[in-house]
Amino acid sequence: MERTYRDRAVYLPAAGTLVLSDLHIGRDESSNLELRVGEHGDLTARFERLLARFSPEEVVVAGDFLHSFSTLPRGVAETVRELKTACRETGARLVVTPGNHDAMLDAVWDGPTHSEYRVGDWVVCHGHEEPTADAEGYIVGHDHPAIDIEGQRRPCYLAGAGVYGDSDLLMLPAFTRLAGGVEVNAMYARHFDSPLVETTAPLQPVVRDPDADETLTFPPLNEFRRLL
Repeated sequence: MERTYRDRAVYLPAAGTLVLSDLHIGRDESSNLELRVGEHGDLTARFERLLARFSPEEVVVAGDFLHSFSTLPRGVAETVRELKTACRETGARLVVTPGNHDAMLDAVWDGPTHSEYRVGDWVVCHGHEEPTADAEGYIVGHDHPAIDIEGQRRPCYLAGAGVYGDSDLLMLPAFTRLAGGVEVNAMYARHFDSPLVETTAPLQPVVRDPDADETLTFPPLNEFRRLL
């Protein structure tokens, strides 16, 4: 499946679909920080840049659109409204596949919702539960992967063939910058929360370097571990 990685999201040109995961809207208000840390402006600005860059026909959120399980912190409805407006103004359809954090989703979202959303031969879902649909591959979030390179932690994608049964897997990093990420360098399948990670041997970390405008693909985790 042809794909373009950009700013913690992935664009699938054959389908005209942009996929991102784990926005965790409201995380700053749910934290112990005394001041908001610019979540609203960061999420909306980066989202709008992705729309401008790719002009997708649809945008799919692979779960954990919201952060809080039981409340709607200040600013959440405003952020959701601006994301919806940005899609409407560019002609993109916004779809949400709920994640384990999205218990309050109905309070702010009245658009299309699917537990599993098919994009060509692939299925987008959050990844916290095993999917019911058979697919050539799955695009998920949930685990917030990151990789440590020479002491610096960077958000990363994980991509590999035959990771969930015979199906391929693409795991996205958290779109929110407020999630530090879970370091995958030494992780095996049993360490992941997602049941779709049955093996880590073929999973290749992919890191987007925005300064150099490069996408760096590293060896699969089983080989990468030996190189560190």
